[in-house]
Amino acid sequence: MPPPHPQSMAEVARRLGRALLSASKPSHSWSPAVEQVLHRRLPAAPLTASLVAAVIDPHLLHHHDLAAGLFHWAAQQPNFSHIPETYHSLLKSLSLSRHPHLIQSLLKTAKSHRVSLPFSSYQLAISSLLLSGKSIEAARLIDPAPENGVEEFPSSLYNSLLAALSSDGFLDVARKVFDRMLTRGIMLNDVGFGVFIGKVCDSEGLDGVLGVLDGIKKLDCQFNGSVIAALVVNRLCRAGRIEDAWCALEQLRNRCCKPDFIAYRLVSEGYKLAGRVEEAGRILKQKRKFGVAPRAKDYREFILSSISDKRIQEAKELGEAIVDGQFPIDDDVLDGLIGSVSAVEPDSAILFFKCMIGKDRFPSLSMLSKLSRNLCRNEKSNAMWDVYRVLMDKGYFNGVEQYNVMVSFLCKAGRVREAYEVLREMRKRGFGPNIYSYNCLMEACCREDLLRPAKKLWDEMFANGCGADLHTYNILIRKFSEKGEAEEARQLYCRMLDKGVIPDSVTYTSLVKVLYREEKIEEAIQIFKKSMDQDVALGSSILSLLVLFLCKYMAASSLMQSSPSEVASSDSHVILLKGLTDAGLIEMAVKHIDWLKTDSHVKFQTVLTELMASLSTAPNLEPVTQLLRAMHARGFVSDDGPWKSLL
Repeated sequence: MPPPHPQSMAEVARRLGRALLSASKPSHSWSPAVEQVLHRRLPAAPLTASLVAAVIDPHLLHHHDLAAGLFHWAAQQPNFSHIPETYHSLLKSLSLSRHPHLIQSLLKTAKSHRVSLPFSSYQLAISSLLLSGKSIEAARLIDPAPENGVEEFPSSLYNSLLAALSSDGFLDVARKVFDRMLTRGIMLNDVGFGVFIGKVCDSEGLDGVLGVLDGIKKLDCQFNGSVIAALVVNRLCRAGRIEDAWCALEQLRNRCCKPDFIAYRLVSEGYKLAGRVEEAGRILKQKRKFGVAPRAKDYREFILSSISDKRIQEAKELGEAIVDGQFPIDDDVLDGLIGSVSAVEPDSAILFFKCMIGKDRFPSLSMLSKLSRNLCRNEKSNAMWDVYRVLMDKGYFNGVEQYNVMVSFLCKAGRVREAYEVLREMRKRGFGPNIYSYNCLMEACCREDLLRPAKKLWDEMFANGCGADLHTYNILIRKFSEKGEAEEARQLYCRMLDKGVIPDSVTYTSLVKVLYREEKIEEAIQIFKKSMDQDVALGSSILSLLVLFLCKYMAASSLMQSSPSEVASSDSHVILLKGLTDAGLIEMAVKHIDWLKTDSHVKFQTVLTELMASLSTAPNLEPVTQLLRAMHARGFVSDDGPWKSLL
């Protein structure tokens, strides 16, 4: 039978993709339920590889688990074989989700099944591996790619690979890639060659650099000589080899890498740091005679491309050379340096921030968020607060959204007092804090065990005309639960119902916990029933929690038996039986099993299987053996079952 018409196949793929996404909620993971949907939804015609590819791309691209599940399920169907297009569609999904080990596994599968993948698939895999920091794995994919004499990987990919291998310390492999590029006439760019020559300089010194440059002088290389010169002398100066750095200025100039003012300043500063001021002055005289003014555009392209390629160290070092020398640098370059460098060296990011502020320029809000996040992660809250104060003095914050960035990260860093100061500043400037502002600060107060200020903030919020949402209620209810203040938590729960705010799992879980700890069992059961009335799945999860708490009480078994079968899941029954067993209440556990067998034979078998699997890991085997003997005596387990190994 011929494959479906392309238009009808696209519609089938769209419907099938939507059905798979719906059936796999909320986790979007592969499961038997998803397979059932496939069996029901597939057209009468045989399953085709083209249809599988059309479902994965575009409908499952952002759900790699579902995409992989469909791919492997299809492979098990009769008379089905994957084609390059299905492999490519799954590679796209895995690349978006950054799963390098799965990408490598898929390529091995294609090779074992002798499926010839196109260049675009290898290009996609290499790019994804590079972004995941797997440069050596990416390099291994260069040679296995098809050799048809026509297609070749783009020069940008080769240069990214060259830079990554060099930066990651695989200089020998980088040299092989470099030689391959020269042999095939692949153009070198500033980032690829710049990072490579910098690492050659680290490893072999100036002689190694000059050897590489001499080897390519007959080729038409389009990299920027001044940028390369700055990178080389920067590496030499950082290694303390200032004599070599001075010598390099002339040697590089003779090899079409004319040093500009940045390179001369780097060498001059190296001599100043060594206390050799007279020689530093001579270098500056040479700068005026031989040097050229740096072109901001060239350095801009190198830094932004380095950041895009995740070569942050190289971007940082060149950025520092420009900023320290007070050379021109664009605002968006500083913005990019602040955001990227703060993840690895927060102090350098602050240097770039101060440079920007010194020019009366400001970072974008997204970049300020990134800087704040990285300063928090590196426990640099003092530096972060200094940044905020400078920006406040400069009038940077001019709306609730901007202020909320500050409030949010101060709260994450535990700077509650400063966050409250920001709220006061907001009101003073006529920007009323919104629910997000209050929730951040209230959550921080509770996290720092400042319950009284949190309550005060609650009152202030309502006084300022800002109503609470579900998150607000949950923050306080959860804290009341931790503190054992059951009545406060219950009153807040009643208030949220009066206000029409619908509770969720966090609300009910917190309430059940505190009521149980306060031994208000009947009230806890009533809360469970409220959750069950609201939503069956929600009630089922709360029941499992409640049963875990009530195992030592007769009420647990009664509660299970009185709950609807769709709420009382097999997990809840297993939790109850394990709890009763651990508590030594063997007779009560056996009675519950007896009731379960009478009520539902199917569920009885499911619970029994899960119970047997879990008992082998019990910390105390004595009550387990008592339960097994009691179950055997009642005929719940056979004489030759695997349970005997536990005895």
